[in-house]
Amino acid sequence: MNILFICSQNKRRSLTAEKLLDGYCGHIVRSAGTEKNSRVKLTPGLIGWADMIFCFEKKHLRRIKENYAEEAEGKTFITMNIADEYEYMDEELQDILWGYAEEYLDKGDDQDS
Repeated sequence: MNILFICSQNKRRSLTAEKLLDGYCGHIVRSAGTEKNSRVKLTPGLIGWADMIFCFEKKHLRRIKENYAEEAEGKTFITMNIADEYEYMDEELQDILWGYAEEYLDKGDDQDS
């Protein structure tokens, strides 16, 4: 399954998720940001590529639905409500992300069966 993590600038939270979880249970993980100055800017192609999209805050989901409504249609979204208060690869952030991975990504394979 292709997994996309979205935050604002793709410098700390979503980048941590990508580096931490890429390859987990065979999933391919990418990340992007919604802001103009993002390290990797969110594109329609990334949304189309993703099977499941994790948004760090409600505003990220809102921006996706406002700017990429067609590409977002039928996609699975999870809003994690993780504030922008962590540094890249912060241990607490990693623990939180592992919790989401175990809850949603382990089940991903079971849902297809």
